[in-house]
Amino acid sequence: MHLASLSTALAAVVGCTVLSSTAGFAPSSSGPIARHAQQLQPLCGIMDEVNSDAFDLSSLLQNDDDDPSGSEMEQAYEMFLGQLVFSANDPRIDIMDNYDLCADPKWLAWLEKKIGGTRDVEEKMALQDLNDMIKDVVKRVELSQQAEERAAKEAEELEAKRIQAAEAEMEAGRAMSGTDVLKKAAAVDSAEVGAIAKEQSDGAEKKTFYETELTPEIRSSYEDMCSKVLPPYKAGDTPASIVFAYYDQFDAQFIKVLNERAMNGDSDSQAILDALATEQQNRVNAATENLREVLSKGEPMRMEGAIVKLAKEGKIDEPFLLLLEANADQAKAAGAMGPAQLMTKLRERAMAEKDKQSASKEIKLLRQLLREPDQNQRENLLEEAFTPKEALIVPGTAANAAKAIDGEAPEEEKPMPDVPPPDFINCCKAVLLNFGNLNIDEERGDLSVQIKQIASEAEVVATRIYGKGMTAREQQDRAWKEQTTSIFDLETLEIEAERRGETAPWANPDGGDELFPGFGPDGKMSIGGT
Repeated sequence: MHLASLSTALAAVVGCTVLSSTAGFAPSSSGPIARHAQQLQPLCGIMDEVNSDAFDLSSLLQNDDDDPSGSEMEQAYEMFLGQLVFSANDPRIDIMDNYDLCADPKWLAWLEKKIGGTRDVEEKMALQDLNDMIKDVVKRVELSQQAEERAAKEAEELEAKRIQAAEAEMEAGRAMSGTDVLKKAAAVDSAEVGAIAKEQSDGAEKKTFYETELTPEIRSSYEDMCSKVLPPYKAGDTPASIVFAYYDQFDAQFIKVLNERAMNGDSDSQAILDALATEQQNRVNAATENLREVLSKGEPMRMEGAIVKLAKEGKIDEPFLLLLEANADQAKAAGAMGPAQLMTKLRERAMAEKDKQSASKEIKLLRQLLREPDQNQRENLLEEAFTPKEALIVPGTAANAAKAIDGEAPEEEKPMPDVPPPDFINCCKAVLLNFGNLNIDEERGDLSVQIKQIASEAEVVATRIYGKGMTAREQQDRAWKEQTTSIFDLETLEIEAERRGETAPWANPDGGDELFPGFGPDGKMSIGGT
């Protein structure tokens, strides 16, 4: 029986009475019949309920183009914002890991709206910084894509020219007689081949950093920086004050951009370059005075003590290190090996003390690796940092006391590396995102090439210590192939993941013994409200 006929039958049996009134024939509100009619309630059939709004699910199928102002979307955006703000990683790493979400125009519009509606000054500044980071990362990714497209287009054009030249040479070869072919073949001897190879190598000589041309993507990437350092200025700002405030952000690539602008007649860029030269000279003079003070100590041990003092005062900067390196090179060139070794030792101590002022051990390790040219020495540094070590002193915390009572080892007693491999990889990613375009060594390549090389070496060392890791997909594939996995196997996999600094897909380290959502303490599903 159809649902409609069943509804009609039920309505007929129950005797559903529907009161209606029309204009001019409204029933009187007085009298026994009217009072009896008012007491009757209309009874509805099943189809009436089905056709009502009770089963309307259209609200769950809203178009993605709608304004994300609903409570569910608002809550999802708040949760995502919390992940970005309270993450222990560099924000740019989390932005890249969630690039599609961060680059979503709806999310950016919601974030702008939230910044505008925030009354707390510190929260507004933090959210604005996050918004600026997201826009910067999005711009970098877009510029990188444009650079790749331009390089691919140039490669296609070169390939087309090569094919055209080869076809022209083939046509010329077809027109040659047999005698001409033999003469040309005889002329191509080994000496001529060597000369041709030398010509090609000389023609393809590698350009230095300052000889390479600026690409459109590089110019676009420094537009925001140019807007910060070039006029119009706020009241009281001058080129000298601007250079002093943004001195650490004047990298070699940015100086090339400013030089190009100045050569094209931009007087504001030239004023910034003049102010930058003055600031650099002032810092070199200060570094010279600091170096003179160090050398006046006389004994090498006292000199190193003076360097430690300068490091604590924050006076070891790039000019100071460059002066030590220049003095060492001059002494070596003059044949004075003793002073050259002393200057080299003082420079190494200065760099080590500067590393101690770093905010994290990962940055300290990365700086040491960037300075080390020998691959074997870099692997030794990585192995020393990645190898778990026993803690010598265990803090007597209440948590450790409770674990001792239960017969468990305190958390601090477990062997831990100085630098966990995942943290070091995240550090490499952050430096690549922030400073990947710098060229600090003509022979070893730019910073991105060096860091990628170091990251590959770190992966080899970490695999040698901890073994090859398994991704979440590999763990799922293993469970699927074996059809079943015992709880002991799962525990072993979880322990191995923790030792590598990873988290098993089924693990929830922050949730404790939290139950599955929708289930009560007795393990039964909870239906309805509480």
